[in-house]
Amino acid sequence: MAKIQSVEPKIAELANGWLKSYDLDYKLEQESLNREIDNALSEYFSKSGGTGGNRPDVKILLENNFKKYPVLIEYKGYKNKLVKLDSNGEVENKNSKNEPHYSNIKNFAVNGAVHYANAILHYTNYTEIFAIGMTGYKDEIGNLKYEIAVYYVSKKNYGIGQKVGNFDDLSFLKKENFPDFIEKVKKLSLTEAELNKLKNIRESEIDASLIKLNNDIYKNEQGLSEQDRIYLVVASIMATLGVPDKVSPLEKKDLKSLTEKNLTDGDILMRKVENFLSERNLPEDKKNLIVRTLQNTITSSNLNKVINGETQLKRVFSKIVEDLGIYYKIGLTTDFTGKLFNEMYNWLGFTQDKLNDVVITPPYVAKLLVKLCRTNKDSYVWDYATGSAGLLVAAMNEMIIDAREKIKSPDELRKKINFIRANQILGLEILPSIYMLAVLNMILMGDGSSKIFNLDSLKDFDGNFPADVFVLNPPYSAAGNGMIFVKSALEKMKKGYAAIIIQNSAGTGKAIDFNKKILENNTLIASIKMPTDLFIGKSSVQTNIYVFRVGEPHEKNFPVKFIDFSNDGYKRTNRKKSRQNLQDIDHAKERYEELVNLVKFGRSQLKFFSENDYYEGNIDPASGKDWNQSKPIDTRPKLDDFKKTVSDFLAFEVTNILKNNSGNCLGKTLPHSQKN
Repeated sequence: MAKIQSVEPKIAELANGWLKSYDLDYKLEQESLNREIDNALSEYFSKSGGTGGNRPDVKILLENNFKKYPVLIEYKGYKNKLVKLDSNGEVENKNSKNEPHYSNIKNFAVNGAVHYANAILHYTNYTEIFAIGMTGYKDEIGNLKYEIAVYYVSKKNYGIGQKVGNFDDLSFLKKENFPDFIEKVKKLSLTEAELNKLKNIRESEIDASLIKLNNDIYKNEQGLSEQDRIYLVVASIMATLGVPDKVSPLEKKDLKSLTEKNLTDGDILMRKVENFLSERNLPEDKKNLIVRTLQNTITSSNLNKVINGETQLKRVFSKIVEDLGIYYKIGLTTDFTGKLFNEMYNWLGFTQDKLNDVVITPPYVAKLLVKLCRTNKDSYVWDYATGSAGLLVAAMNEMIIDAREKIKSPDELRKKINFIRANQILGLEILPSIYMLAVLNMILMGDGSSKIFNLDSLKDFDGNFPADVFVLNPPYSAAGNGMIFVKSALEKMKKGYAAIIIQNSAGTGKAIDFNKKILENNTLIASIKMPTDLFIGKSSVQTNIYVFRVGEPHEKNFPVKFIDFSNDGYKRTNRKKSRQNLQDIDHAKERYEELVNLVKFGRSQLKFFSENDYYEGNIDPASGKDWNQSKPIDTRPKLDDFKKTVSDFLAFEVTNILKNNSGNCLGKTLPHSQKN
């Protein structure tokens, strides 16, 4: 059978003819569009693996209302080669291992165009790109048939891509038609469920990329401590983010691996970091602290030693940008640096990890703590041991969601979101390396870093902040398993709620004095037993969440809600090469929602949990060691129990009698008169 001939030249001739008739300034495969886009296509991994070689068939830069939109077109010349979708209906550019699906990217028009669009998201400041695929074939009598599909690739859809539609030609790109096309795109909407699905896809990719990056550095880059790695990642991300129209993103080619004074790779990287921090309007003292902390590592002689024409700093910088760039460019509302932190310390461990001091709260648990505190757009939230700021990221997300639901004026909404980021959250972290992560996390979230401080919260903080929400995952090696932080923070609050996750022995005798003091002016409203494997791979301690109403002394007869949340619906594993170590096997999302409602409204909210999982009881405010309780088991016999026992006994006796009588009949000798 003769091989089918590709009609790609005919498709290209037809489409390029349209573009020429529209009087568009389009660039073909080998032509340059602009330096920024050309560089992005050159730096990104190719359709066949490796780097470079990304050459869309057509590139265009269109403008509408002073905003520029890159348009990338990929042609194919076979039937059924327009687009390859996965089982969820998304452009399938990743395989089951979260690796690039090179075959799809290479052989399908839309998949190739979306691949190019992600290169631009990864390496430039363009945030909205159009990926167009066009393919065709000749029918039985030789007529040219073709198909065109257009996808919108942006930060909003996490770079996955969203279908705009199928078109008969490319006239929507004409100058007079493009504004209407943009309006059509603006009306595209993803449901919350769809956005969450895309977000989860990208977050699983982040995990895989972090594992790959850390494994690569651990195996191939000698002499880098855990702290060095953190500082390199923080500096590299700041330098490559840049500030639009003020600080250009640092590119790999900007690092020349020179030995000349003030021109080493470390010098160049630090200058970008300083310029970035200056333009992000960080307070001068905070900026200086960050620069001083990073300086020693980034400019060290070992990192900047030139070997075979390249420094170790440039090599690691390149790996960071290649593996992680797309994820911090698209602006995921996730605890990005918390994920980074956990992955880095999976390999070598932190110097204080033996004390269980450095355990990052899983994002879904951070969200739970925030919701248990009834956080809203007007809340003031603080964390006394902020770590990588994961709890504050969760709080900021919740506050912004609430603001968007309740504020209908775009101007007022923008002002409120800026105010939330700058004024309504506060975090304290004593360890400099972890403080760096917290600052970076908040910068990635929109620069909510102005109230993240490198201070000892127990000694150096005056408490000058109108907090009405307190969230905490304390270092368990501190006094009272960490309850000293709770006592200190609640003493500085006048109202609101607090939710802490802590080693459960804090509620059964390890923190008696702190607990009694806390209850003098605060009410324990719930004690929640968490799954034993919650921190699998990092810590095996049993934890509880304690929820307080602030500013109200605990009364002895107050009904405390004791909830057994051991089964939260998730299955956890700790396999380093696994793509998914957290699986929802039993309505996990619904269980977390139900837990919040149980704490708020009580037993009436029971659905997925049974009566045995929920118990309302009392604690003695003067005890301090009765905070972990479970539903009492009533061992007293009831009338129904007696009746059932008697019934079972009688049935047993009757069965035995019948069995014995039956055996006796069968064994009897017939009388003589009955023989024969």
